[in-house]
Amino acid sequence: MNIRVVVVDDEPLSRSNLTTLLRRDAEIEIVAECGSGREALAEIRKTRPDLAFLDVEMPECDGFDVLEMLGPDLPAVVVFVTAYDKYAVRAFEAGALDYLLKPFDDARFDRALARAKEKLRSKSPQPKREHLAVKSSGGIAFLRISEIDWIEAADYYSRLHLGLATHLLRRSMSELERELDPAVFCRIHRSAIVRLDRVRGLELNESGEYDVLLEGSTRLRLSRRYRKQLQALLDLRVSVER
Repeated sequence: MNIRVVVVDDEPLSRSNLTTLLRRDAEIEIVAECGSGREALAEIRKTRPDLAFLDVEMPECDGFDVLEMLGPDLPAVVVFVTAYDKYAVRAFEAGALDYLLKPFDDARFDRALARAKEKLRSKSPQPKREHLAVKSSGGIAFLRISEIDWIEAADYYSRLHLGLATHLLRRSMSELERELDPAVFCRIHRSAIVRLDRVRGLELNESGEYDVLLEGSTRLRLSRRYRKQLQALLDLRVSVER
């Protein structure tokens, strides 16, 4: 078994300690060492590792930011490594398999690695993605994708609308469009994606273009570029429901 690993820690000594311990195992291949969260995002997307050892506190982009922004590119197993025990609950809520508290001894590291290898060997099928992780009030909130009404572009972010609530996600609209089920969500404008079953109609506006009317009172502009695609999907959905 060949396990591809990325090590992320902004402290060179901590990074070196981890790689030294990992290299004792013949099944491990270290594909990248990263000194920042930003670097980790790029390397994980490029190398597609099976396992990541991820520091929590890093400048500009911490370990929780990395998890949030990776989305579907997240490695199958994540082990957090940090000197602070206050993040333990958040780490497990964010889906981490284990939590290594510095300083740890070889035996504790070996247990974490053994758990990671066991998880990878199980080859359990990945469940259908049902949630998006967003930073919220100093923690991580998991939002059910089925509850999203529409998504709005907000510079380099995306704003998720769930009823009266909104959440800011550090992902671009293009990334989300590729990830979401195209039979459920449709881009209607460069700045808007809607959930099809929330659409209750199309209406001509004063300029002679169509607006998309959602449940509630939300009215969104429909770009000509996406009109045919939306109408085709709505017709298909109506046919299926009949």
